[in-house]
Amino acid sequence: MELRDIEIFLTLAEELHFGRTAERLHVSQARVSQSIKQQERRIGGALFERTSRTVRLTPLGVQLRGRLDAGYREITAAVDEATATARGHTGTLTIGTFDTHHRAIGAVLDLFRQRHPQCEVRMREILPSDPFGRLRSGIVDVAVLWLPVREPDLVVGPEMHTEPLVLAVAAGHPLASRDAVSMEDLGDHPVIAPDGPIPAYVWHAHTPATTPSGRPIPQGIAVTTLEEALTAIGTGRVVCPVGVFAADARLRDDLAFIPITDGPVLRYAPAWRAAGETALIRAFVQAIVDSRSAGQDRDPDSSE
Repeated sequence: MELRDIEIFLTLAEELHFGRTAERLHVSQARVSQSIKQQERRIGGALFERTSRTVRLTPLGVQLRGRLDAGYREITAAVDEATATARGHTGTLTIGTFDTHHRAIGAVLDLFRQRHPQCEVRMREILPSDPFGRLRSGIVDVAVLWLPVREPDLVVGPEMHTEPLVLAVAAGHPLASRDAVSMEDLGDHPVIAPDGPIPAYVWHAHTPATTPSGRPIPQGIAVTTLEEALTAIGTGRVVCPVGVFAADARLRDDLAFIPITDGPVLRYAPAWRAAGETALIRAFVQAIVDSRSAGQDRDPDSSE
């Protein structure tokens, strides 16, 4: 019995529908029927009971499925492992994210690990004040960064997720009692500045240089890390937009997080060195694409 015939038999035993089996295996329904008939002639007994409405396994079919299933899984696992090795899908892929953003890409990481169990995935933190440093030094293979990224030596992949911003202020700050603020309010209060090599165009996607009316947004203390920023904000001398992921993970008595009605929404995508692209990076990007497609297929508001 050919491996493809075993696959057809096991799939039909699971689906119990010739049409769905053909669709799942990307073959014609006639090919499924032909394969099953050949197997039944070879074995000398019926494997399925067919009526105009149903398809059911016969006792012989149940027996055969039980014996074939484990062996087939072992064979396909061995082939997948060999294929991964041949394509370079082994080793370690180091992914950099800001703070707790690895939680936002959990579905992608799960899919990648499922597809490439021989690959070790390592997570490292990226500092917002230096988004490209660990990428360019080779400490991380891929960095999940907010857009835009306009660096000639870096390649940007498909968008992964988005993040609204809230305004972090001290608990006793005049804005702390507000239900919401606007970007125009930032013209009246010094904001955190980044102490690092982040390009201005990247930082201004997070914290613009001016309010919507064109007033300059005053800069206060410069910090390197998010924890430094939150400590400075807690003194009441500065405020700063922060992502909702960071805010949700850092509920503190000395801070308040206020919704920004017209604040930027950060869009995140993977970036990697153009000269350092590998099969693992391409496999990770494919997991992003497939994970998003699967999410859209499950969307209850979808018309399909």
